[in-house]
Amino acid sequence: MAQESVAVAGVRNGEAEHGGVAKAVVFTALKPQLVVEASKGSDAVQFYKAAFGAEELKREMHTKRKAEQELPLILKAELKVGSSVFIVADHSEGSPALSGGSLWLETNDVEGAVSKAVKAGAIAEGEIAEGENATRVGKVKDPYGYVWLISSATANVEA
Repeated sequence: MAQESVAVAGVRNGEAEHGGVAKAVVFTALKPQLVVEASKGSDAVQFYKAAFGAEELKREMHTKRKAEQELPLILKAELKVGSSVFIVADHSEGSPALSGGSLWLETNDVEGAVSKAVKAGAIAEGEIAEGENATRVGKVKDPYGYVWLISSATANVEA
């Protein structure tokens, strides 16, 4: 079966055309965004700091809100856990809909990480269990509805 090259909206074989010149498209990061109920963003940032040791990298506030009338909303707070970055935002007009989801965290101490998250306000869901590929997995639900799967390898696994 022959492989076909199809150009769609200026993109061909993983390359984007800029002024007739093909340039490879390279992604540099994936940053999940957690949208929380309006005006809970600051609380969520504090929770992630307490539960997972997140470091706040930067914060952008909604500029169109009147501070004297309403709590300011977070447009984007970038948090770093380990080498990964994720975004927390208050729900507002034009932002993605509130939704559930799950995120994986890797650690060398599943029990300690689950315990820390629960002390910060998360709810443990089930027991810590052995997962696929010799990992241990614990699950917590944060106060904003997101599920965090906390895992670590229990044995060296060869790929």
